[in-house]
Amino acid sequence: MHLQLYIAMLKPRIIEEKMLVLLRQGKISKWFSGIGQEAISVGVTLALKDKEYILPMHRNLGVFTSRNVPLDTLFAQWQGKTSGFTKGRDRSFHFGSKAHKIIGMISHLGPQLGVADGIALANKIRKEKLVTAVFSGEGGTSEGDFHEALNVAAVWKLPVLFCVENNGYAISTTTKQQYKCKSIADKGIGYGIESYSINGNNILSVFTKVKALAKSMRANPRPILIEFKTFRVRGHEETSGVGYVPKKLLEKWKLKDPISSYEKYLIENKILTKETRKEISDKIKQEITLQMGSFNAVENSSYSLEKELADVFKKYYYQEIPKGNKFKKIRFVDAISEGLKQSMEIHDDLIIMGQDIAKYGGVFKVTEGFVEQFGKKRVRNTPICESAIISTAMGLSINEMKAIVEIQFADFVSSGFTPIVNYLAKSHYRWGQKADVVIRMPCGAGVSAGPFHSQTNEAWFTKTPGLKVVYPAFPVDAKGLLATAINDPNPVLFYEHKALYRTVTQNVPENYYTTPFGKANVLQKGKDITIVSYGLGIHWAIETLKNNPDIKADLIDLRTLKPLDIQTIYASVKKTGRLIILQEDSLFGSISSDIAALVTENCFTYLDAPIKRVASIETPIPFASHLEQNYLPKNRFEFVLKELLDY
Repeated sequence: MHLQLYIAMLKPRIIEEKMLVLLRQGKISKWFSGIGQEAISVGVTLALKDKEYILPMHRNLGVFTSRNVPLDTLFAQWQGKTSGFTKGRDRSFHFGSKAHKIIGMISHLGPQLGVADGIALANKIRKEKLVTAVFSGEGGTSEGDFHEALNVAAVWKLPVLFCVENNGYAISTTTKQQYKCKSIADKGIGYGIESYSINGNNILSVFTKVKALAKSMRANPRPILIEFKTFRVRGHEETSGVGYVPKKLLEKWKLKDPISSYEKYLIENKILTKETRKEISDKIKQEITLQMGSFNAVENSSYSLEKELADVFKKYYYQEIPKGNKFKKIRFVDAISEGLKQSMEIHDDLIIMGQDIAKYGGVFKVTEGFVEQFGKKRVRNTPICESAIISTAMGLSINEMKAIVEIQFADFVSSGFTPIVNYLAKSHYRWGQKADVVIRMPCGAGVSAGPFHSQTNEAWFTKTPGLKVVYPAFPVDAKGLLATAINDPNPVLFYEHKALYRTVTQNVPENYYTTPFGKANVLQKGKDITIVSYGLGIHWAIETLKNNPDIKADLIDLRTLKPLDIQTIYASVKKTGRLIILQEDSLFGSISSDIAALVTENCFTYLDAPIKRVASIETPIPFASHLEQNYLPKNRFEFVLKELLDY
């Protein structure tokens, strides 16, 4: 084992030394050096089973080489070639290889800690005695995601090994500027997590400690934090240098180099000779040379717009499941609940997570009775930590499970914004990993709930490629679209208007059925004008038309905002020559702006009047009922509609 550890450390060191040469030659654009820290990534990786997931960071090349990730593909990745793991779409270690049970980082650092929680949760639910290891630097422990992920792992007793490399500096920020506690291990203790602080430059200490702890964690699932004390002897990335580090400190740590220290130990114990050392080094260099073809190869593949767009989402083949012939009159909220329950019955691997959703049934009672039917493993109350739970959902998806996250009020999704727009939305485009996650979003005004419980914030997400956004207005659509959202392996933001929960009823099919995305519903037909809306706005429009029976309009309920059924709008505008868009969201930067722009670009010659948009005013949502009613566009809609008809 001694020589195996030595070879495993030497390989990433030699590769890195080669990369630094190529960096100076301009053959790679950036490099984050892990020189001097090989003992950590190698020791952790070799101490774990090959089927156990590892989530590394910038300076963990040893994780990849120890798992025998093909060097030629790694080299192509670092040069941004299409033969790399991300096809040139991302850099360095921002990718995953499920074949090697490695899930790379994103630049936001924190979400991967929650992802590790999700991977471990899936293992625990399936009763697989496996450990998940996730890396962070000492700087990353200042992020909220770190604390959320530790707390979730502690509360749920997840077998996650939190590996913190205490590098001494986060770029140029020293540990004294980063945290006040004596050691990072103290942070784990604060969450009730077993924690250790060890010498990260001693390969034997790392390997033996991690191996023993991993064995214990498999037998008794629980999180453990290890602080690896080490030092970053090179810059955060090579161009930044280390001018801010005292020379004496650098020299001190260079003397603690894990490879030279271990070489000395091996030679003294007659395990390694100078001759075998050279043989090992030469063999590694030969392997690297053989795999270096990608650095000299010319990129022959051409850019394909069609391929780029196709890779944003995992291909989903929608299956139409008919509505059947048995109906019952139920409320909007009941349709959501019924749709969830039937999906839970169909998908054994579906997990629901959220605040107060278990025994309490959620603040809107959507999941009432679910714990009794499906158990606490599948219907999980969470701590108040939207970011970590959304990341956990991503981890469940990586480990081949489905996840639904209920955001108690859509307003609170801002606390989980980073994992949604930077992890879930980008994963498939970056390296082909699906994000099989539905985020339920009780939303909307009209119930005097004030600025923090009333927002309809769909525009935050319709702007982000890689997300699907669904916004039903009727119980029948809500149930069918929710089933489709859960079947779809891509991330879906599913908006449920609170004001519709108990005010709108409909005859809804009793059986399980699906409704397609990207297909609007034309509720009424007429030749005078095209009205486009969704959510509560549709009901405002219906009421207005009922009060004005002389207005003959095409009334289009979008149902889904991404994908958007723009063709149905085009066809209607070409018939009526007039378009008005009604929405609850405020106007600037909203979906109505895009619809108006698209119709102008593609149907301009058919228009007989300017396009009109009616929306809430540009203020936060007020609490008092009379203020809220004037904030909302309902009372202004009829005036603008008639004004447009008179144009």
